[in-house]
Amino acid sequence: MNTLNTSEKAEFEKLRINERKWSKPLMAAGWNAFPSIIIEKQNALGLDALDMNIILHLTQYWWQSENLPHPSVGKIAAAVGVKPRTIQKRMAALDKLGFVKREERRNTPFGSTTNLYSFKGLIEKVLPFAEEKIKEIEINKATKNKRLERKKPQLIVNNDK
Repeated sequence: MNTLNTSEKAEFEKLRINERKWSKPLMAAGWNAFPSIIIEKQNALGLDALDMNIILHLTQYWWQSENLPHPSVGKIAAAVGVKPRTIQKRMAALDKLGFVKREERRNTPFGSTTNLYSFKGLIEKVLPFAEEKIKEIEINKATKNKRLERKKPQLIVNNDK
């Protein structure tokens, strides 16, 4: 008995498409949703490879908008292959530039839990690029539709000869 609704069927089909691309074991091990426009415009945004790697690593812990990611600096450093101090410096720079907001969580004067990371600034900085890209896609789609709607010339074949 099929109990999936239309949107669930669509999500299931997307997963199957990604499994065909990446393989079922890789998809079963976990995956990450990340807007392509950030990758496309990383240079225009002034993000280097390490910044992007840190951001991508953070996003793998962000599955629900209200539950901000909070991996440890050590965990990020180990995954990226740099020293924790390098991550701290880059996170401070990303925070200062308004890309990733760090929220410290101090429990006592002598210790803290992992920081929370918000992408609100990054999202705001990328929105103009996304809107520009959407307009470009719409123009390209309209141009294609006009081209397809043009009446194609008909070949006239005279079979009476």
